[in-house]
Amino acid sequence: MMQKPPMLSVAEALDVLLAAPRPLVDSAAIEQMPTLAANGRILASAQTSQLNVPPADNTQMDGYAVRAADCAGGAARLQVSQRIPAGHVGAPLQAGTAARIFTGAMIPEGADAVVMQEMCEADGDAVVIKHAPASGEWVRRAGEDIRSGSVILPAGTRLRPQHLGLAASVGLETVPVVRKLRVAMFFTGDELTMPGQPLKPGAIYNSNRFVLRGLLENLGCEISDYGIVPDNREATREALRVAAQEHDLILTSGGVSVGEEDHVKPAVEAEGRLNMWQIAMKPGKPLAFGEVRRAAGGTAFFIGLPGNPVSSFVTFLIFVRPFILHQQGVAAAGLAPQAISMRADFDWPKADRRQEFLRVKINAGGGLDLFPHQGSGVLTSAVWGDGLVDNPAGKTIAKGDLLRFLPFSALLQ
Repeated sequence: MMQKPPMLSVAEALDVLLAAPRPLVDSAAIEQMPTLAANGRILASAQTSQLNVPPADNTQMDGYAVRAADCAGGAARLQVSQRIPAGHVGAPLQAGTAARIFTGAMIPEGADAVVMQEMCEADGDAVVIKHAPASGEWVRRAGEDIRSGSVILPAGTRLRPQHLGLAASVGLETVPVVRKLRVAMFFTGDELTMPGQPLKPGAIYNSNRFVLRGLLENLGCEISDYGIVPDNREATREALRVAAQEHDLILTSGGVSVGEEDHVKPAVEAEGRLNMWQIAMKPGKPLAFGEVRRAAGGTAFFIGLPGNPVSSFVTFLIFVRPFILHQQGVAAAGLAPQAISMRADFDWPKADRRQEFLRVKINAGGGLDLFPHQGSGVLTSAVWGDGLVDNPAGKTIAKGDLLRFLPFSALLQ
C-alpha cells in the first residue's frame, strides 16, 4: 500500500506559495495612477525625491526669528522689522532686530534661531525676548525630513494614506502601481444556499462567499464571482476552465478534502496540477495550491480553501493574503504574520499534533481570553475575537504562558 506523503508544516506551505512565479512584474502590468487615488495599491517601482523637504529652513513655532547673538543676555529688546507668514519670503534680518514669524514660514537670511512667542512680550514696535536661544533653536533645516535624490518609497510598498502624503510632499502627482490581481472565485456544495432563498432541509447559507469576497476587496483585487457551482466533477472542471482564461488566481471554497463528493481536487488535477495539498494546521488542513491550464497557453494559479467557515477564514489570512500581496510585488520577507507576545489567561491542556490557530480576545487586564468553542464551523469565534493564537504543534497552554498573538487588525489590512 502506497504511503501518503507527510503534511507540510505551515511554514513549509507558505514557502511554497511565496516561491511561485510572480506574473505581474512586466511593464504591461504597470499603471500610472493619480497619487490622490492610489490608496491601497502596490507601488511598481521605487520613488525618488527631486527636492529637499523642507525646501528651506523654516520655523517650527509661532514666535520671533532672531540672531541668537543678539539675545545672549536673556532679556533683549529688539525692533520688530518685519512680519513673515507661512508662504512668504522675508527680507534679510539686520543685527539688533527681530522678525515676527509664523509656523512653517521661511527663516529670513541672517536669522539663526526662533524664540517661541510665549517667551516674548510685545512692546510697541519692539519685542522683549525673555530667553537666550541657542543657534538653530526651533528651526527646521532644509532637507531635514527628505534629501533630494533619496528614495522615499521602495518598490512593493502597499500604499497607505501616510505613503500618499509622503509622495505628495515631494510633488509626485502620479505614481506607478501594479495592476490589480484578477481573481475568480466559486463555491461548491449542493447544501449551499444564498440568503433570501428558502433554506431547505440539510441546506446552509453560504457565509464563505461573503467572507472571502470581503477579504479580496480589502486587498484591492479585481473579482469575478461565479457563485455556487453544481457539486459534480464536470461542472467543476468547466468552472475551472472558464475561470482560468482571464484571471491570475482561482479561489474556491469546499471540495478539496477526500470524500466521494469532494470534486475540486480531482478536477484541478484533470485541468492542471496540484503543487501542494494538506497542511499540518488546525483549522484548515485540506488546503490546496496548484495551477489550471488556459486554452490559449499558460496557467492560472489555483488555491482551494476548506469549506468550514473558520477554516476558510483562517487559511485565507495565513496563506492567501500573503500570496496575493507577493504576486503584486510585496517582498516575501515582510509577509509572514507578525506576532505579538501576550499572556494567556486560559488553559489549553490538550496538545494537538498540528499547529493550531485559536480564536482569542484581549481582556481588560491585557491578557488573552479563549473563545469557549474552537470548532471550525463556529464563525462567531472570528467575530468575537481580536485575533489568533499561533500555537505550535504538540504544545499545551497554561495560564500565564506567553503566546504568539496575531491580531486581526494586521491580518485584515
